[in-house]
Amino acid sequence: WDQALMLLLEMASAHVELDTITYSVAVSACGKGGAGDQALWLLVEMATAHVELNLIIYSAAISACEQGGRWNQALWLLV
Repeated sequence: WDQALMLLLEMASAHVELDTITYSVAVSACGKGGAGDQALWLLVEMATAHVELNLIIYSAAISACEQGGRWNQALWLLV
């Protein structure tokens, strides 16, 4: 997951337009690594950048929270 976040930051630095798919891959990588906090940070970054938050992103973020033992945050995303 850390490599996915580094690549995402490099893409942003290179002025590559980050979209829902790009963020979705990064959030999914966080989920596989149990990095719920980082997945939630990405959701905030998406909202700040006005990137569409969709069902796939929320599902991946909930999974990341679950993998990282962040049940409260996962429940918050459901509400």
